[in-house]
Amino acid sequence: MKTIAILTTLIFVASLTSRAQGFNEKTNEIQLNFKRGIKNTSSLPVITWITPRFEYMASQESRIGLEAVVESVLPLLSVQLIVGDNITGEEKFMKNFEFTDNRSVTIRQAVNLNDGSHFVRVRAENADGAIINSTRSIVVGMDAIALSIDRKDYALLFATDKYDHWNDLVNPLEDARTIADELRTKYGFEVELVENAEQDQVFEKLREYNERKYKPQDQLLVFFAGHGSFDETFGEGFVVAKNSLTNDKAKTSYISHNRLRGIINNIPCEHILLAMDVCFGGTLDPEIARTRNVQEYETNANEMVARKLSQRTRKYLTSGGKEYVSDGIPGKHSPFAAKLIESLRSYGGEDRVLTLQEIIAAMEVLKQVPRTGSFGDDEKLSDFVFITKQQ
Repeated sequence: MKTIAILTTLIFVASLTSRAQGFNEKTNEIQLNFKRGIKNTSSLPVITWITPRFEYMASQESRIGLEAVVESVLPLLSVQLIVGDNITGEEKFMKNFEFTDNRSVTIRQAVNLNDGSHFVRVRAENADGAIINSTRSIVVGMDAIALSIDRKDYALLFATDKYDHWNDLVNPLEDARTIADELRTKYGFEVELVENAEQDQVFEKLREYNERKYKPQDQLLVFFAGHGSFDETFGEGFVVAKNSLTNDKAKTSYISHNRLRGIINNIPCEHILLAMDVCFGGTLDPEIARTRNVQEYETNANEMVARKLSQRTRKYLTSGGKEYVSDGIPGKHSPFAAKLIESLRSYGGEDRVLTLQEIIAAMEVLKQVPRTGSFGDDEKLSDFVFITKQQ
């Protein structure tokens, strides 16, 4: 039986089938048996991963729960789960799943993995002989907490000081430019600064970052500086875009905190910090919650960083709660930005690692105490770290 294997990306697959959302987060392998007379590529099976959701996963635990859903327009002939060694390519475990509904199969399987790098693959074949393979990589044990040399830190900064309908501000651009320079030159961040963006430009840029690929220890800082607003009737806070209207009772020209939380939480980067130097920024948290993790003592900076980066991070830091915050005076940074820049210039002290908790501690002296907490899929022991570049 002759088959043709095609490696295709999400974009190509989307052109083949309207149900291509099942191919998210991963390049898939398709095998088509043309001898069986495949008539329509829209009949290809669709594999949707639940756990692990993203292409890479790191875990210090050896027992991993796997879950995926396979759906098909045509009847399914077989559904398999295959686990193997990422280094040698050797298959260590394979299970054929029995099913009564031959158009939708849910895979739930716990596997024990030794320390090292592994692949887990779901393989589905339909009645036409079309085969879809979807694969995830899982690193277990000490390798999972080792600090990767090819990890990257990214920063996406939005700063607005010129408004179409709101009063202009004096410091957001200078604040953001200074923070961007510190992140780029001292910490090696790949930085993008978006100035005076309209509402749709903000969402388009966030969409770009949702479509990127990230490694397990990559970090992303998202920063907003400018006007903020709070609507008592809706009980919700908003970021004000350049073109937001002052008399917009429906708030459709604003950037709602609810939508912002959902979009940023969905970015496929394991470690994200959302920092907001805007009025009412603390209302990002529906309960205006303020939490602190206990900072444990670590004898080795690399071990500390690697352990923190083994936990999924969704932290926020805002310049205030449900209140107006100062933009500062012309020629000087806002109080929040000034303390953030001061912390970045401390380089984290002797270990040259600056943690979010250290930044929070430095900001306790501000009259308007910043708010901090978690959102989305944050894990309790996670943190966001700024690692000084080697000179």
